[in-house]
Amino acid sequence: MTDESRDNQLAALRSRIDSLDEEILVRLNERAKCALEVADVKERQSPGAAPVYYRPEREAQVLRRMADLNEGPLSSEKITQVYRQVMSACLALEEPLKVAFLGPEGTFTQMATLKQFGDSVLGQPMVTVDDVFREVSAENCHYGVVPVENSTEGVISHTLDNFLSSSLHICGEVELRVHHHLMVSEEVEQAAITRIYAHQQTLGQCRRWLESHYPDIPKIPMTSNAEAARRVLDEKDAAAIAGEIAAELYGLKILSKKIEDQSDNTTRFIVVGRDNIGASGNDKTSIMVSTHNQPGALYKLLEPFHRHGVSLTSIETRPSKTGMWSYVFFIDFEGHQDDAEIQKVLGEIDKDALEVKMLGSYPRALGG
Repeated sequence: MTDESRDNQLAALRSRIDSLDEEILVRLNERAKCALEVADVKERQSPGAAPVYYRPEREAQVLRRMADLNEGPLSSEKITQVYRQVMSACLALEEPLKVAFLGPEGTFTQMATLKQFGDSVLGQPMVTVDDVFREVSAENCHYGVVPVENSTEGVISHTLDNFLSSSLHICGEVELRVHHHLMVSEEVEQAAITRIYAHQQTLGQCRRWLESHYPDIPKIPMTSNAEAARRVLDEKDAAAIAGEIAAELYGLKILSKKIEDQSDNTTRFIVVGRDNIGASGNDKTSIMVSTHNQPGALYKLLEPFHRHGVSLTSIETRPSKTGMWSYVFFIDFEGHQDDAEIQKVLGEIDKDALEVKMLGSYPRALGG
């Protein structure tokens, strides 16, 4: 092929790309106009009440449908990411969502918030998990995002404990592959490090790497990895462990990447809100159960799930705070609370339990 032929071919391909971009732009704005029409219908259907613009179950259905329709060469994960941003921008035209998350800025919880709601969300960083629950309960924010479980370190008990007294529901879940990086301010060299800051969970997730590379240097727990990153800005002999978003936010230099002990290290986050969520077709349900302190209590609690073929995905035990040696069980399982089989299971459990508290049914975590 001659240079002239190659140039002509490239020019034709670029012209085709320009034409496709123009077509995509038209379609995007058509979709946005349709979203505004949906908002108008909702407003007219809800006189005197605030309409609900964001429907997690509907969003999950759209994302799964587009992933199923995808034939490549873009991966379904990339398609999901693109459509998440499209829906986020369209929703912002109807009503910008305010979402509280465990801060400060630069945490993995912020990354999970952006993954769930897209870049058009109005993120509100909070100091503690308690603050997130309080802001959503007080209707200062539409939703909240908090970590609940890590594949290496296990459950985050303080998040579960909030449900002992909160009336909020779980409205969604986000799974985020977590990569930890060792970072310092631009002027610091590796040999100058005398202490390392990170969240306690992160120190546990990087334990073996730290013992191998920095066995004699103090590891100091912080309230968050982002706070650790912010702290080393002004300390010329300290390092922090945090995510890439923190390095970018605070202008830090990454010395070592992906220092987590498990390469598939994943944290699960939950979205909390005030409303119950409809079925999306691929859902999970979370409940909190308190039982009589007697032999066979746990068996009676779990046996109906087995008999009705309902798969458990998680079970955790926490002190009930109502009496010595009294416990509550947090149980996650597949299905929606409105499903017939789930209704049967819940009815049987309720007969033997002291209390069954529905924490919520919600779409299962999506990839991308």
